[in-house]
Amino acid sequence: MQNALLPLIESPFELRKLSPNELPQLADELRSEIIQVVAAQEGHLGASLGVVELTLALHYVFNTPDDLLVWDVGHQAYGHKMLTGRLKAFDRLRQWDGLSGFPKREESPYDPFGTGHSSTALSAVLGMAIANQTTGQARQHIAVIGDASIASGMAFEALNHLGTTQANVLIVLNDNAMGIDPSVGALKQFFENIDQAKGPKENIFTHLNIRYSGPVDGHDLNALINALKDLKEIQGPRILHIRTIKGKGLASAEADQVLFHSPGKFDPLTGKLNKKAQLGKTKFQTVVGKTLATLFKENPRLMAITPAMPTGSGLTPLMQLFPDRCLDVGIAEQHAVTLAAGMATQGILPICIIYSTFLQRAYDQIIHDVVLQNLPVLFCIDRAGLVGHDGPTHHGVFDLAFLRTLPHLTLLAPSDEVQLRNTLFTLTQQTLKGPVALRYPRGYGTLESWELAFETIDLLKGSCLKNGKSVAVISSGTIKTEVKDAIAQMEDPSLVAHYDLGPIKPLDQSMLEDVFTNFNKVLTVEDSALAGGVGSAIIEWASDHHYSAKVKRIGLADTFIPYGAPAVLNDKFGLNAKHIATSLSLLLKE
Repeated sequence: MQNALLPLIESPFELRKLSPNELPQLADELRSEIIQVVAAQEGHLGASLGVVELTLALHYVFNTPDDLLVWDVGHQAYGHKMLTGRLKAFDRLRQWDGLSGFPKREESPYDPFGTGHSSTALSAVLGMAIANQTTGQARQHIAVIGDASIASGMAFEALNHLGTTQANVLIVLNDNAMGIDPSVGALKQFFENIDQAKGPKENIFTHLNIRYSGPVDGHDLNALINALKDLKEIQGPRILHIRTIKGKGLASAEADQVLFHSPGKFDPLTGKLNKKAQLGKTKFQTVVGKTLATLFKENPRLMAITPAMPTGSGLTPLMQLFPDRCLDVGIAEQHAVTLAAGMATQGILPICIIYSTFLQRAYDQIIHDVVLQNLPVLFCIDRAGLVGHDGPTHHGVFDLAFLRTLPHLTLLAPSDEVQLRNTLFTLTQQTLKGPVALRYPRGYGTLESWELAFETIDLLKGSCLKNGKSVAVISSGTIKTEVKDAIAQMEDPSLVAHYDLGPIKPLDQSMLEDVFTNFNKVLTVEDSALAGGVGSAIIEWASDHHYSAKVKRIGLADTFIPYGAPAVLNDKFGLNAKHIATSLSLLLKE
């Protein structure tokens, strides 16, 4: 029996002492450890399995951390973490006080740039190379980027700049024909048409003055090492095109690459998923996807757009039913928003379904191309609020603040699955007078029965959910459930009134007048950043209308929220029923 090699690797310095013949064994051990930990802790599986050989080859050939290695997005960096001194901590991956699921500068000198969103690595590495060229530091600068990410606009901007420089940059193009879902677009077709045997002398990269090599089998360690050694001796911009299999080494992950991008907990031997029973509950993403599928059948004016997130956004069934009316534009959030704006000028009602964290990337387009022109675009903001283990790069906590400032925009936060369904129905039955955004969280709702007959609802009205005597709570969105539970825990629930805010913009003034006329103590609760959020909006309104009630706010402080289990984060940052009940008790005593 062979002695294990992985426990001996405390840094790439030990790795480089191994003979090439020992590397396949280390690759097997690394792949096995990734499978074991992700099976137990959850995480991004397929991407890291697909680059095991590449990870070994890069650290074997280059002198990291002096040579700078940046992983675009970072989904694929688990093997990199284990080879760079983090093996013993790897079983705390994505847990509170554990390792980040993405490269993180504060975590290791081997992570020279933090990632989490796609298509940033080329710009970052080019910036590093130019800086070191200026100061005379002789370093290698390597960016690993996937075929889906390199198609994004920001990556093209970096390539356009890189080709005009002599910067010492090596791009490793990891071509597996996948993002989270299958890659799309003309560039994907170009990569598929590159003949491995002949290897074109000229292509899009060479025309941009970037030296091209490949394609190389990304699972052939000897071929990778030889190619990297050759390119190490060459200066200037160059690209190595490798082909890999996402999920390599786990049969179920290779067979279903979409599901095993981030599969949750599973049996590491069989690959069988360990799904928790949700007692008939439904994900908000499924509510949106199913509701739109019904509405699309009745309304030919509807079109849906997603930037590379059809599965995560619940749109796969809709794409199968209406392939010409549900468009995946790839990792191109800016394009998605302006594409929707263009559609809106021609009588289509475009529905742009996009994660809150990725909507940030298209803020300029929201302002200038949609809101400034007052175009009727419907934004479905998925993953609003805390998302758990993915951490600060993925929490959707800023959308309320950056959208609330925009003229013309109507901003909604349905409080449960039925309200979300009826909001979509109501919006699609009318001619929108301007842009509308509605936000909803990741994960499961609380209702067992939500596919009820559609009802047209007044989207500009809040509601009183419970009467009370002494203090009023105003909640926004699905955190309503935690507030209800908090009130039930109170010694005297009759003291507390509960209001659902309804629209975040424009505020329901008649409801707020009722609250501030009848209560001199008000608690606002939201699952977003307090700075510029719902509580701020209510305080501003109360001040403008000369009300003097004491207003306390519950929400997220002015900090980046780390990663961890959702229940842990909600407890740490005061967004669960226990903490809300405590705040109510304190407010009643004031």
